[in-house]
Amino acid sequence: MIKLNQKLKDALWWLVISVDYDYSRISVADHEINGDTLTLWLEDKQDFKNSLDECLQLDISLKNFAKMIIADQLNSYEGTQMHPQKSFVYKARIEVDEPIKWYKNDASEVEQQWAREAALKSVLTQLVESEVYDNKREWANGSDEGFLFED
Repeated sequence: MIKLNQKLKDALWWLVISVDYDYSRISVADHEINGDTLTLWLEDKQDFKNSLDECLQLDISLKNFAKMIIADQLNSYEGTQMHPQKSFVYKARIEVDEPIKWYKNDASEVEQQWAREAALKSVLTQLVESEVYDNKREWANGSDEGFLFED
């Protein structure tokens, strides 16, 4: 789980609203790994921007990106292994490489794209879930702000 500050949450919600809550319209316009950060520039597929300055910039630490790769099992595959002492075969997840090394060295362009899209999906999921959690917490504390009650 990454830390989403309020400014980023607001910008992400603006993007979600601008695509009419159709999350499939949000795409990664460009990306860059610089130091310990993966930067994704996000845009609406139906409203392409002329420059990256017009896109929403999302920075994800490589540590969090690695967690996302592991969670989606992108750097591993299901295979069979031989037990070292007991000589029997069993099914296991076999890791190709550490997540960031896999992304940089082993993953094809398509697999790298999948990893970036999985990161975007993870951030959007976290955004929605945190909003639901915040609303439940407000409701539990007696606040009816943000809720519409009909007679």
